[in-house]
Amino acid sequence: MASGGAGIAAEAAQAGARVAAAEEREAAASRDVDILADLVGSGIIRVTDDLTVVSANETAAHLLGRRTAGLAGRSVMEASTDHRLEEIVRTALRDGSSAGELTARTADAPTLLLRARRMASGDAWLVLEDVSELRRLQRIRTEFIDNLSHELRTPLTTVSLLAETLALEADQLPPRTAERIAKIEVETGHLVQMVNELLDLSKIESGSTALVLADVDLAHLASATLERLSLFAERQGVRLVIDVVESIPRVRGDGERLGQALLNLLHNAVKFSPTGTEVVVRVTATAHEVVVAVVDHGQGIARAALPRVFERFYKGDRARTRGVGGTGLGLSIARHVVEAHGGRIWVESEEGIGSTFAFALPVHGPDPASAPEA
Repeated sequence: MASGGAGIAAEAAQAGARVAAAEEREAAASRDVDILADLVGSGIIRVTDDLTVVSANETAAHLLGRRTAGLAGRSVMEASTDHRLEEIVRTALRDGSSAGELTARTADAPTLLLRARRMASGDAWLVLEDVSELRRLQRIRTEFIDNLSHELRTPLTTVSLLAETLALEADQLPPRTAERIAKIEVETGHLVQMVNELLDLSKIESGSTALVLADVDLAHLASATLERLSLFAERQGVRLVIDVVESIPRVRGDGERLGQALLNLLHNAVKFSPTGTEVVVRVTATAHEVVVAVVDHGQGIARAALPRVFERFYKGDRARTRGVGGTGLGLSIARHVVEAHGGRIWVESEEGIGSTFAFALPVHGPDPASAPEA
């Protein structure tokens, strides 16, 4: 009987030892996580599902203007005194992840990028990054482009008008002089386009240009855009074709901005199309979106360049585009405009065959034109 009691006691001791070892391993793992968090340059906070801070590294405390020891055990609201941070954590706990940006209420008022993600345990990790310097540099860049564009516009407009006036009198001048005047007019036009596109892109990226929303008929917009570029296409020896299916539903958007996006895609297609070919603008619809595609039969784009074609200033292979004017901003502007409307934009291309640039926008309710009459 005594030996039986001793066996039970031994098993209990072993079980207790296993529990103690497991607790020690868990504590060690927690300490390792804390050490790793302190080595990372970002602020890291662990929050329970009831919005209580479990742990926070020194960077997080510094960014929030708190002492590290004073964060654990507090609610998220007490730790940050900012309801926006609490809302980001709530959203992550509910939806799985969330992100946002805010300016902390501290002496130096850093701008913080916040990202939160729910863990399998039900808790959440919150990561804080100081993006103050990045935002400052972005503001400097935007202000520089704005100032430069405005300062260049006036003299360029004057030069453009003078060149245009001289071109009207070219028939009275020697042929070589007339040729040089025409060259001045073309190059001035390129400079004016560059300045306008720089200013447009700067405004779009900064969000200073609000969208004027209305119901937009993309089929009509495509026809109007083809008409605007008909003279340019004729000079390039390129034929413009429109292919529109019936009953295209309307989308919700800014007609002027969407027209600008389509104009950039179409201008790009015509510019890179050989003489004697055609460029097709195709408008189709699905149950949820309207798709506008611009198809050309030019030299195509190298596979390696496809991921970068919508980057600002990117112009692909310089050897292939030599002699073709442009700023490298048109496609970037188109991407920003389409994404600002909640749409998507992409390109498909094969070298030697041609390219298709397309964008899709969500349908805005039923098409009034196709609704049955009462």
